[in-house]
Amino acid sequence: MGKEWNTEFGKVVVSKEVIAKIAGLAAMECYGLVGMSSKNMQDGLSDILGLENLTKGVVININEDKVKLELNIIVEFGTNIQQVASNAMKRVNYVLKDKVGITVSSVDINVQGVRVQDEDR
Repeated sequence: MGKEWNTEFGKVVVSKEVIAKIAGLAAMECYGLVGMSSKNMQDGLSDILGLENLTKGVVININEDKVKLELNIIVEFGTNIQQVASNAMKRVNYVLKDKVGITVSSVDINVQGVRVQDEDR
């Protein structure tokens, strides 16, 4: 079940899948964040998920009016990890409030990997 509101005209339900996709897209806009990673990594390998699989990198818990998010990200080598995580937290919180009307109680960031750019590119 997702987040729901009752209005004078009826009920609005936004699924967890939609919230996760919006959160993933918002996070991907942040400089230094190169991808999302699945929470269920095997053998310590972190696969960078494509745009169609962003939701696998986002875990959502909804309890009444509280929405908690957990993002599993991969950052670019050489960036300030703390700053990248902070920017992602702020961006996700802002976009969900502005576009969906959801107040997020917390956004937890798990850095699952660091990607080094190839020098040939």
